[in-house]
Amino acid sequence: MKKKVGCLHAHYTNIEYIETAFSKFDIEWLHFVDPGLMHRVSSDENFNDSDAQKRVKEQVEWIAECKVDAILITCTNYIAFINEEQLRLSMPIIKIDEPYFEQICQLRQPQMLLFTNPATVEGTVKRLNAHAEKYGALDIEVIIIDNAFELIMQGLGEKYNQEIMNFLYQFNNEKRLLSVAQLSMVEAAKRYELETGKTVLNPLHALVDYMINQLELSFIEC
Repeated sequence: MKKKVGCLHAHYTNIEYIETAFSKFDIEWLHFVDPGLMHRVSSDENFNDSDAQKRVKEQVEWIAECKVDAILITCTNYIAFINEEQLRLSMPIIKIDEPYFEQICQLRQPQMLLFTNPATVEGTVKRLNAHAEKYGALDIEVIIIDNAFELIMQGLGEKYNQEIMNFLYQFNNEKRLLSVAQLSMVEAAKRYELETGKTVLNPLHALVDYMINQLELSFIEC
């Protein structure tokens, strides 16, 4: 049976990632894109956390009114502003980072966690540490790839991917596991894996496995 999933993104480039990753499954996607929230959070001193929570609540409730079976949120900052107590929804809200956090915690080995967007770091790491409480302390170094995120915001996706790959190549001899924390970084991570044979964890891979079980997805018959 086809599932209908509403998907909330902070940037339009994330749509292709989701559509491609789930192309073999019988899902109808409704994509909602709003980069405005993160712009306000990072640039407007008068726009506080309660304002952001209100905006995310409005967005999620609007998606729910579209009669979806589930809501997927792909922006880690949007996730950080969700107030579960304010939402009374009949469908599950799937947060892209939670299956990824679970994967990180279960590996129990030193890791390097890479970001391009500085604005997402604090909220993501805070949520990761909270998730890790049942596992004990994590051995993770957080690294921001400077001056990369502005490229994708300018529509320069290929330059953005190359910037990430160039950074990853600096760690060819690194013994710790590499991991990219943002959905927008997945394409570059996959290319690096193909060229080097080294594994780079990403939130999309863990999400697919999680949603298959959560929504009991069926394959599309070809």
